[in-house]
Amino acid sequence: MAFREADAEALPFADGGFDAALSTFGVMFTPDHVRAAGEMLRVVRPGGRIGLANWTPEGFIGQLFKTIGQHLPPPAGLKSPGMWGNEEYLNGLFGAQAAHIHAERKIFNFRYASAAHWLQVFRDFYGPVHKAFAALDAGAGQALEHDIMALLERFNTAGQASLVVPAEYLEVVIRKR
Repeated sequence: MAFREADAEALPFADGGFDAALSTFGVMFTPDHVRAAGEMLRVVRPGGRIGLANWTPEGFIGQLFKTIGQHLPPPAGLKSPGMWGNEEYLNGLFGAQAAHIHAERKIFNFRYASAAHWLQVFRDFYGPVHKAFAALDAGAGQALEHDIMALLERFNTAGQASLVVPAEYLEVVIRKR
């Protein structure tokens, strides 16, 4: 097995060259959703499968995107990555070339020592949160921090001793025609 970094909107692989393609919380962040979906379909052979895991708009990460958007609007023309967590939207992207689409909502539990710990890790390592704080001045950053901490408290199921935040995602398996 080999790993190769590539642009999801212009995959450097032959048509039908793979039995399967997989994206776990990745392709949903491409600027051109239609092109990225088309590339996945192009490189998978007829009868092959595409597996996706995408955050839902209603779940914790979808609400995190919404919270960030209240402080820092997305670039003009950029579609929300949360759209990939909507079954109807995926049917529109893949349906014409899909023999079957199976989607199931699942939960991933973020487990951290505290909300402050979660926020520090995500400020340092999670692109959307890191970029948002980097783009804001100190005052606006404090306001975003306040709103993210409130969101974490709202979703936390562990009480004050630690942080457990259930984050809904859509697990999708597409079988190509």
